[in-house]
Amino acid sequence: MLTGGVGGAKLVLGLQQVMPAADITVIVNTGDDFVHLGLPVSPDIDTLLYTLAGKANTAQGWGRQGESWAFMVALRELGGPDWFALGDGDLALHVSRLAARADGQPLSAITARFAAAFGIAARILPMTDNPVATMLDTDIGRLAFQAYFVERRCVPVVTGIDFDGAADARPGPGVLAAIAAAGAIIIAPSNPWLSVDPILAVPGIATALRAAAAPVVAVSPIIDGKAIKGPTAKLMTELGLPVTNASIATHYRDVIDGLVIDSGDSADGVGIPAATTATLMSTLDDRARVAQTALELAAVLAT
Repeated sequence: MLTGGVGGAKLVLGLQQVMPAADITVIVNTGDDFVHLGLPVSPDIDTLLYTLAGKANTAQGWGRQGESWAFMVALRELGGPDWFALGDGDLALHVSRLAARADGQPLSAITARFAAAFGIAARILPMTDNPVATMLDTDIGRLAFQAYFVERRCVPVVTGIDFDGAADARPGPGVLAAIAAAGAIIIAPSNPWLSVDPILAVPGIATALRAAAAPVVAVSPIIDGKAIKGPTAKLMTELGLPVTNASIATHYRDVIDGLVIDSGDSADGVGIPAATTATLMSTLDDRARVAQTALELAAVLAT
């Protein structure tokens, strides 16, 4: 699976209900990664880690459950920047990552160690070990992803997106091999422009998807003209795109073979094989159903 954070984490939980977790490989966006207060933060990877370990704050949608906030209280007393909240348990993970990076360990090795410590059976692979930064051109200037998404809460109007460092990046260890060996490849209902495009921008990954023996199936993040979560619909409108499944299919046209869309939506204009199911993943059963639908569509396309 190729994924960003929350939506992909939910779908991986669903996949684990219908197939062995050890058979799942998750290739994760790192374009959101940034350094905050000197600490390397990998938001999408961390969301996968916390979710698959049963440690995620599902009500909040980010961070760890049962979190404490002594660090943030002390930071505010010192007049430090408090726009990006770091809970105490979350802080421990970032400090551990910093120490490992200082020892020369790559992100892929650090992520594998954290996953093992959390007892996660699925493989979590960063898209690259090289720095890539999602940058947005907006009506108030050029913004790094977290400045747009968290600090300014997606309010600025986006006029363009690019991925600094992507052209010089290499796929992370195991990424191309996982794509080549896959029996099915799923693109999660993450934001195509902000969460999946950074992965596809790493040289070699899109080419590997096009060459893969397995069908590539995307799950649309659109339901009834709205985004399941986050700024996808707003962003599409600002980029001059209709908020439709046809737009999602067109965006992925060079890499996907099929699309899963919500059962209440139309497949008009999609132009590729589509399967329908209720795609809102509120419960574990919902997540398993969406995962099963994607796998079944891939199986049909493989015949």
